[in-house]
Amino acid sequence: MPEIAVLIFLMALVTFIPRMLPAIFLSRRSLPAPLTLWLSYVPVAVLAALLAPALFAPSGGIDFTLQTNPNFWVAIPVFITAYFSRNLFITVLTGMILMALLRTMIF
Repeated sequence: MPEIAVLIFLMALVTFIPRMLPAIFLSRRSLPAPLTLWLSYVPVAVLAALLAPALFAPSGGIDFTLQTNPNFWVAIPVFITAYFSRNLFITVLTGMILMALLRTMIF
């Protein structure tokens, strides 16, 4: 049992150190404007990388059928809602309602 606790502590340390070291060293410095601009796109790129496979190829291949890939069709009005409302709550609520309606009607 002590080995498991040591392993958990070491895994936490390995996860914590790479996140905290840059924060500690960069917190007192100002970054160059081009680097700050480039870093501002990182969250969008990560989100796109996470969403694209789930929206376009949920079963491993490109699929746009309503029955097997309802996520793609619900995402379209959700993205439009997000663009115009700029409100996370309304966007999430829209997605939840549309997915519930679509699953009720199709499945």
